Amino acid sequence: MAELSRRDVLISGTAMGALGALGMISPAQADSLAGDWTWPASGSIAGSGSGADPRWVWDEVADPLLASLFDRGLIPEVNRLLYDWNRNDQPLPAGLPEDLRAFIEQARQLPSWADPAKLDAAARFHALKGNYIVVLTIVGAGMLATAIPKEARAVYYSAGGANLKDRIAKTNILAYAVRPQNAWGAGGTAVVEAVKTRLVHAAVRHLLKSSPHWSGPIPISQEDMLVTWHTLATYSMRGMRDWKVRISSAESAAYLHSVQMLGHMLGIRDEFLPATWDTSYTQSDLVLPRNMGPTPEGVELNAILRDMLAELTSPGGVDKPLVNAFARYLTGDQVAGWNGIRREPLWDPVIKTAWPLLVQFREGVIGLPLVPAAAWLLDEMVKKWTTYYLTKGAQTKIVIPTGNRPS
Repeated sequence: MAELSRRDVLISGTAMGALGALGMISPAQADSLAGDWTWPASGSIAGSGSGADPRWVWDEVADPLLASLFDRGLIPEVNRLLYDWNRNDQPLPAGLPEDLRAFIEQARQLPSWADPAKLDAAARFHALKGNYIVVLTIVGAGMLATAIPKEARAVYYSAGGANLKDRIAKTNILAYAVRPQNAWGAGGTAVVEAVKTRLVHAAVRHLLKSSPHWSGPIPISQEDMLVTWHTLATYSMRGMRDWKVRISSAESAAYLHSVQMLGHMLGIRDEFLPATWDTSYTQSDLVLPRNMGPTPEGVELNAILRDMLAELTSPGGVDKPLVNAFARYLTGDQVAGWNGIRREPLWDPVIKTAWPLLVQFREGVIGLPLVPAAAWLLDEMVKKWTTYYLTKGAQTKIVIPTGNRPS
């Protein structure tokens, strides 16, 4: 191991080469990787930075605002007023507190580096590669999230932990919102949903401090948000590359631009957002190992998530072994072990063979006779998941929580 870099460790020898090699790193070893912030801000969108360590930076604008709204007892009324604020070009409703109105008007502005042409290209890329993106950014990233202790505990002990199906639906609103053409423009919804999510994050930070189950630093720091960003952006690009999905340089740049935009609008500082995929890989290999490991809360949440996926695949959840095997394939043995996912001797080797062949067929690399029958079960499963998540995102609303998980 001495001659391997952390990046070598993370991209080697797994079903999809994205995170499975975390199996070589124990939680104690991961803790030992923590240290001063060493990722250079010269690799960020901003091109320079303050030198701040993102582990100790939160949202200096939204956090005091939400604390004040809670102190004034205004959250229920704010939720009522914002409920029908849906479109990026829609004026804010009358009656909002003036400090909240000022925050939203500022937060809804796109950054100066936003490129409409790249965002349009990203929408076309989502349309072409949507099934892969759903598998990686919703199913795979969902499995990874439960193996991130701070994220798993923040979800579990916040209000959403008591109703994970609703919590996932709200999370996936953004997945739905960023896909369409003009997602960030007039008539789109991505700006609105990102701003609402930023308000929710600030509310969770405020509320969890009063939970008897929460200890340690305030949740959802800038580093915590970067960890989540990498389980979506970097993980998905590495996965598609590992599966040999055909992606042009223009598509790659457009996809990166879209996830950079999302990170910025959620409140991640530009000095922390990677400017290129290469700097993204470097940062991912810094922050993921030291932030991953097992928790009882993560195991419980992951079991609920897999039950949901199995139920979507077939009434009664009879395809649970298939879901288990696919989850292990997506995340690797170590993360699957942290999540309490059982091995499936029948399905594990089948998935490792069938899924890459299915992708190669979809990409026009191989012909139909080379695709095994099991691949079509996976294909149907992914279609059902994609349909569910992308339609569910249009049917629910993001609202600010008013309390923690009920005891």
